[in-house]
Amino acid sequence: MKERRKQLVGVVTSDKMDKTVVVTVERRYRHPLYKKVVTATKKYMAHDEANACHVGDTVRIVESRPMSRLKRWTVETILERAS
Repeated sequence: MKERRKQLVGVVTSDKMDKTVVVTVERRYRHPLYKKVVTATKKYMAHDEANACHVGDTVRIVESRPMSRLKRWTVETILERAS
């Protein structure tokens, strides 16, 4: 049985590197004590083979093999282009 890879959806915040983009992923959860909805953000470096992504694009990234010290994700698809 094949293992499912983790998938995340986020917004490209930097495309200055060659074949690499920085994707910011937002996660919303309710605080256990204060019951307020908290937004947590995390940045992921993702491999973009074709250099197709640009700042503001919404993309889906999938977990992959380590490609460098910080890069463990690959851009699967561009869901929405920046306007």
